Amino acid sequence: MRYEELTIEGRNAVMEAFRSGKTIDRLYVLDGCKDGPVQSIVREARKHDTIIKFVAKERLDQMSETGKHQGVIASAAAYKYAEVEDMLKAAEEKGEPPFLFLLDGIEDPHNLGAILRTANLCGAHGVIIPKNRAAGLTAVVARTSAGAINYTPVAKVTNLANTIEALKKRGLWFVCADMGGELMYRLDLKGPLGLVIGNEGSGVSRLVKEKCDMTAAIPMKGDIDSLNASVAAGVLAYEALRQRML
Repeated sequence: MRYEELTIEGRNAVMEAFRSGKTIDRLYVLDGCKDGPVQSIVREARKHDTIIKFVAKERLDQMSETGKHQGVIASAAAYKYAEVEDMLKAAEEKGEPPFLFLLDGIEDPHNLGAILRTANLCGAHGVIIPKNRAAGLTAVVARTSAGAINYTPVAKVTNLANTIEALKKRGLWFVCADMGGELMYRLDLKGPLGLVIGNEGSGVSRLVKEKCDMTAAIPMKGDIDSLNASVAAGVLAYEALRQRML
């Protein structure tokens, strides 16, 4: 297993981390803060025997990676990346066809966090990211995911194209978001599915696109030519969810 240190910032993100059972080593709280949500977090921390440090705002500002700590920062046990196999087992245990997100070079941590949130709400069994030239699981990702980072497994792989090939042998079909593809409403997005979302600027790489079975175009009628990567992931994922619920 691979590990990555994780700092969690913001009231909702910290509370979700406690609720999910994540091991929190230390909680840093704005000294003198009497806000209800912060007091609830302190009570939760005491229940879990977490070390609590009451510190000045300047200290929290120095520690903060996101600039939006809202008076609480948690230092969590290292984040454990999942294996792709874990995701397939989770789908099998739920009696569902596997539904995975594969992110081809998402670099903005806000986009990664938002996609994790969407993946969780769409019932995806996991998110696969490449080791290189892509955002990892940082404090910004944790906060933007609104707690989803604690529930949706994330795997890091060396080569996304090879991973797709291996998963095809396990029965998965792959669809990538691409403006030149077939209108998404005309595609069959039920069954064992991998949803591939490309880089914010360059989209899905040629090699990964060649491995996909389908390309899906999202209809657009405005004056600009593309959606934000996390929004595109959400639109396509919810079309897949709609079909899978029929």
